[in-house]
Amino acid sequence: MLPLCWTAVLLDGFDLVVLGTVLPVLLQDRVWGLTPASASAVSTVGLVGMMLGALAIGTVTDVIGRRRALVLAVTGFSACTLLCAFAPSALVFAVLRFLAGLGLGGCLPTAIALVNEFTGPGRGGRATTLIMTGYHVGAVLTALLGIVVIPVWGWRALFVIGAAPALVLVPLMARRLPESRGFSGTSARRVVGSLFTPGLLRATLAFWVASFMGLLLVYGLNTWLPQIMRQAGYPLGAALGLLLTLNVGAVVGLLVAGAVADRVGVRPATLAWFTGSALFLALLSVRLPGAGVYLAVLLAGCFVFSAQVLVYAYVGRTYGDGNRATGLGWTAGVGRVGAICGPLLGGALLTAGLAHPWGFYAFALVAALGALAVAAVGTRTGITRAAQRRVEPA
Repeated sequence: MLPLCWTAVLLDGFDLVVLGTVLPVLLQDRVWGLTPASASAVSTVGLVGMMLGALAIGTVTDVIGRRRALVLAVTGFSACTLLCAFAPSALVFAVLRFLAGLGLGGCLPTAIALVNEFTGPGRGGRATTLIMTGYHVGAVLTALLGIVVIPVWGWRALFVIGAAPALVLVPLMARRLPESRGFSGTSARRVVGSLFTPGLLRATLAFWVASFMGLLLVYGLNTWLPQIMRQAGYPLGAALGLLLTLNVGAVVGLLVAGAVADRVGVRPATLAWFTGSALFLALLSVRLPGAGVYLAVLLAGCFVFSAQVLVYAYVGRTYGDGNRATGLGWTAGVGRVGAICGPLLGGALLTAGLAHPWGFYAFALVAALGALAVAAVGTRTGITRAAQRRVEPA
């Protein structure tokens, strides 16, 4: 079960980086007449699809089951990713990115919910961060493929390669993926309403704000880091290398963050990771010599991406089996608004010629606000018996 969910999340991670990988080429070659402003619009359309997918499929998962929802999500986004390779215009490309986003938005909360429900007590942090390593391994592989594939076969080949693994993964998931033991098949109205009960209302709202800030950082940096670094004077190869370094740092950070969260508690770990994100993002505003910039980007990746994943781990611990996927889906879905704002913010700063160094100051402030949101969750949240009863079938 875990390898299948991990691989599904790996394909989701491909999408995290693929647009940032091909954007410099699309802009340089003026493919479809793209500009930084129109490229931001294309990115935004895909992220809107992810937001709607997370909001809808997370809840559908608590109604029809984790297994069926995950198979449908992977099938949908892989098919649309393949079609992106043959898009004849920016409009068609944007529509396909939107449709792929619907499946991508539902993949992550469903996989995390399923893995959490097969994990023993006290290991939720490791389980969530382990599954999310797939997300960033996918991102790292995409950055590597971009360096190798684009100069030889062009940017379209990258989308074909990203979609191909689904030909094997989807049949395996359909045959071997188990259904969650905690799945109860309750109604959508009941499960969504449970997020706003007295025992969960404050936590729900705080998680939404933290996820907004976390995903703004993740998508803002992965979409525009190469272009920001080019504006700072780095060549294209070095800029793509820094994007790769950022996501290598993400994988390293995840392996550390899960163990720390299970040892000291997910709340203090999440606070520490958002704070570290703010510090290292601010450091990137300084033009560092030689290997120094790679080290700073690596450390920024360790904290930025793990901070968002720890939010998911915190959500997974707070909600119960009856509404965990919905809680994760709505947290991720509202957070996707931040994912939309991240590329828009980066694009605006690039257009104004202010991305370096002011872009990093802006991202550091976002990380600090994420830490404040986590602090607002409080120390005594959790599923109350009354809240849990409300999501049980009538």
